[in-house]
Amino acid sequence: MKNFTTKYLKSDIKSGLVVFLVALPLCLGIALASGAPLFSGIIAGVVGGLVVGTLSNSQLSVSGPAAGLTAIVLAAIASLGSFEAFLLAGLLAGAMQLVLGFAKAGIISNYLPSNVIEGMLAAIGIIIILSQIPHAVGFDEMHEGDYFYVNPAGEHQIFTTLADTVNFIHPGAVIVVLASLAILIAFMKVPFLKKIKSIPGALLAVLAGIAINEMFKFTGSSLAISEDHLVSLPVPESFGAFWTQFSLPDFTQIGNMDVWIVALTIAAVASIETLLCIEAADKLDPLKRYTNTNTELKAQGVGNMVSCLIGGIPLTSVIVRTSTNVDSGGKTKLAAISHAVFLLLAVVAVPAFMNKIPLASLAAVLLVIGFKLASPSKFAHMWRNSKKFQFIPFLATIVAIIFTDLLIGVGIGLAVSVFFILRGNVKLAYFFKKDRHTEGETIQMELAQEVSFLNKAAIKQTFNHLPENSNVVVDASNTVYIDHDVLQLIKDFVHYGSQDKNVNVDLVGFRKEYRIENSDSHVRSIVSVNGDFVSPKSITNGEKVPSNILLVKELSNV
Repeated sequence: MKNFTTKYLKSDIKSGLVVFLVALPLCLGIALASGAPLFSGIIAGVVGGLVVGTLSNSQLSVSGPAAGLTAIVLAAIASLGSFEAFLLAGLLAGAMQLVLGFAKAGIISNYLPSNVIEGMLAAIGIIIILSQIPHAVGFDEMHEGDYFYVNPAGEHQIFTTLADTVNFIHPGAVIVVLASLAILIAFMKVPFLKKIKSIPGALLAVLAGIAINEMFKFTGSSLAISEDHLVSLPVPESFGAFWTQFSLPDFTQIGNMDVWIVALTIAAVASIETLLCIEAADKLDPLKRYTNTNTELKAQGVGNMVSCLIGGIPLTSVIVRTSTNVDSGGKTKLAAISHAVFLLLAVVAVPAFMNKIPLASLAAVLLVIGFKLASPSKFAHMWRNSKKFQFIPFLATIVAIIFTDLLIGVGIGLAVSVFFILRGNVKLAYFFKKDRHTEGETIQMELAQEVSFLNKAAIKQTFNHLPENSNVVVDASNTVYIDHDVLQLIKDFVHYGSQDKNVNVDLVGFRKEYRIENSDSHVRSIVSVNGDFVSPKSITNGEKVPSNILLVKELSNV
């Protein structure tokens, strides 16, 4: 591990610097939107990098305060009556995540389809672009945590802010964002600039933004960007004042049931968001490494306990920071750790200088990141390389996340994906329409090794489309498991359904525990093609039909 870390030392520190530039306004904005002290967001960002980054098994994931928790935090602080009582809830939530990690609850992430994860990444990219356009032109009404906020009138904050942006365009901010974008694009497109590995383009873009605005101020130009549109780190007047920004949980509230309810809510939401981000990080990883999600839940639990113990808001693994890390060339967890070091140095050593950064410059960095996550080529790739049962859930996830929130949107994407899986099981019926079986012939149905309740619809369709006066052999020789509902379906067809069509049914290979008696007659020929469902013509042509539920083989009259 030592050699591996040393190998990527320069790229990781450079990536950590870029992630720091992105994380700084996010930490402050999310804390502000959550109704918490600004410094609590910085604490969460530092803990997310130092503590979670060290303990995590993920090499690329970056943790910190997340926009998905803002509504929960805001409501919880109000309902519990104090920020200190909320910190206790966050501490308990971390302990619950620790328990989830030891209980191996991280396995849930293995059941997230790749098309839903891809859709989530693209949706986050679109949201980043939509939310940063106002900042890019000097309209900073929306905080970083308000991505999914819906006002009492049912209007999405992100869309109402976009609509108002045209009336509040600041020419100075536009100049800054265009200059920053020009530098960022040059570092991606100009050959000799692309070879510069020691200096990140994002850093030069931000420095250029500072220089342009300072020049506007020096000349007294009306283009100068005011403090309202700059980074606003807390600047303590003394070392003692710095320590007053930390808070301790109110342990006297340990018996308050509302605290436990808030803790359970935070633990559940933060864990799900983290697992989603970890799956996305593994998918983005150019080295294709896999993360132990149970270890990640433990790391997140310890991180939340530490953060809330010293006055920070809860944290999760965050897609924006993680994708920035990948895009900036991060290869190991040193990038996440170094970004936290930069955050800590910024608030301790140079807060006044950091407060000179125009939000328009940081918006330019985020706009580029958002475009890479949701580039047209991503959509074209999904369309070309995926069948519609992959592309439609991908698209549904994007739309749902943009118009609801991350968890609801992913849930809708999963529902659409499951629908297409179930629909695929019913498509077996079309095989029989295509082959047009005739009366009097013998048809063999060889069940796969495992036949679950999901296959019930397909087998039902198979029985419904059998021609009258035919002979059917249902072979269970290769099965190791058949769902009870499917067994009952076969029994009902043997005793009732087959009688209506005058179909002769032979049962072969059914085990004793299935409680179905095998027929006395046997088939002279059993055909198996690796459990794949093939048509008679497909056997000679080598063409596979999309199903692995059962094998149907037309036999010559025996």
